[in-house]
Amino acid sequence: MAHVHANARFVPLGIAILTVSDTRGFDQDGSGDLLSERLSEAGHVLVDRRIVPDDIYRIRAVVSKWVVRDDVQVILVNGGTGFTVRDTTPEALMPLFDRAIDGYGELFRQLSFDSIGTSTVQSRAVGGVANRTLIFAMPGSPKACITAWDGILASQLDARTRPCNFVAMVMPEQQECGSRESPKVPDHGQGAHA
Repeated sequence: MAHVHANARFVPLGIAILTVSDTRGFDQDGSGDLLSERLSEAGHVLVDRRIVPDDIYRIRAVVSKWVVRDDVQVILVNGGTGFTVRDTTPEALMPLFDRAIDGYGELFRQLSFDSIGTSTVQSRAVGGVANRTLIFAMPGSPKACITAWDGILASQLDARTRPCNFVAMVMPEQQECGSRESPKVPDHGQGAHA
């Protein structure tokens, strides 16, 4: 179980939000609003926010522009992760990943099982890293965004979380993961299994 280390310092990250929808505008984007509020309340910075139709190349174009920006460390994508013909978010993102974060989708489905049961197998939530930028895709419902943020991302995007978090990966000047007792002990690639 992750713990917040009292002596570690919070590091605000620059986060961009992409809502994938053929029908929503900003005035109906409850999921984008929710993620914006959550990340701001946590102390992070909303750097950019966009809405694009569910189209592989439009999704990929926006994310590709964000992964080369120095002020964006995290990209949150909501929508387009189901199994309909129009759901193409995973296909848009996965070719961009330098490395997949398989545990994100696995944990998302485990957490969502408690509220939606076996329907969670129809969620294709995916995560990965591209050019030292974290990318997390989740379903487009506000409830799914709460599951992703509250259940996974809030702690993993907090430098105080021990034994491991993602902040050192995207902010090279930050300390690597360490023991629960001291943020000064390097992890040496052993991760949460140290």
